[in-house]
Amino acid sequence: MPEPERRARKDAARNQQAVLEAADALFAGSESPEELTMADIATAAGVGKGTVFRAFGDRAGLLRALYEARLEPVREAVESGPPPLGPDTPPQERVPALLDAVLCFKLDNRRLVLALEEHGSSSPYGAEHYDRWHRLLRSALEHIPGLPDPGFTAHALLAATRADLVERLAGEEGVPRELLRTRLADYARKVVSTPPDAPDRN
Repeated sequence: MPEPERRARKDAARNQQAVLEAADALFAGSESPEELTMADIATAAGVGKGTVFRAFGDRAGLLRALYEARLEPVREAVESGPPPLGPDTPPQERVPALLDAVLCFKLDNRRLVLALEEHGSSSPYGAEHYDRWHRLLRSALEHIPGLPDPGFTAHALLAATRADLVERLAGEEGVPRELLRTRLADYARKVVSTPPDAPDRN
């Protein structure tokens, strides 16, 4: 690779990292993340606004990149880690652990996740990360004997971790973090440990 091209790629990677770090700090410290603009982030990163758009496309692209960067440790634990998140965990134990991981991630990244889920279609269900969590939960639920409609059950369980609900409970109502985790774990365990009988269709 020619030296000028190599240097340009290094500069682009450095600028992208600077933008991610600036966006991370701004979203973490902002009370109104929906009001943060690409220009705000570019200024904080010390780059031009055009640089941000070239690297991430638009605000949604930047939010997704920041989300993915923060989520990487959780993804590694889910894909190849030990129990209770890893793939070798029995499904009755893994489902509550996966939901706890989603809840903790959203509590730790409340403003970023809220901004991401409210973007575009104004529905969290259109987000790529939602489909990923849904597939993962549905796959685990499919291995629980007697549990009807794992797809619907996965949606119902994930509804308890919506960013707007987490924000209301943790922010507006002030429910303590550990109490939220306990309530969600109790709910998930009830769903997976005592599957309801299939409805009588006769």
